[in-house]
Amino acid sequence: MKELQEYRTSLINRFVQVMDEFCSACLVVQDIYAPLAKGSWNVHQLAVHVRDVDMLVYGVRARRTANEDNPAFQNFDGEAYMAEHYSASEPLKQILDELRGNVEGLANLLRQLPSDAWSRESRHATFGKGFTLQAWVERDVAHIVEHTEAVKGR
Repeated sequence: MKELQEYRTSLINRFVQVMDEFCSACLVVQDIYAPLAKGSWNVHQLAVHVRDVDMLVYGVRARRTANEDNPAFQNFDGEAYMAEHYSASEPLKQILDELRGNVEGLANLLRQLPSDAWSRESRHATFGKGFTLQAWVERDVAHIVEHTEAVKGR
């Protein structure tokens, strides 16, 4: 049990750390509107995507799983969401500040939860049942890491 608690504490710390790394990587890019690769998104678009997925997908799923009995989640189409909601005029600093606030807010909530809350389950329309709070946090971290690597690999 001690190892599991240590892992979860480490996961929360990693969550905040990867968010910081993502924000830092975005801020050093000279042209945030230049595509990262031919036909791909640019840094500004990735920042919006990471913020929105953290806020609307993984953050919501983690919070609801922590507070509700076996909540159900629909699939999220990030491409379609971006096509409908993306605004190139949104300031990068604002996007990153909102990401930071959401991640830090969720991290604070996670730090206050009892150990058994991490095992609370939810359901997903595509992935099925049995998704724990811990799994949603792990997916959020992995998503941010994936896009940090894309920005750094530029």
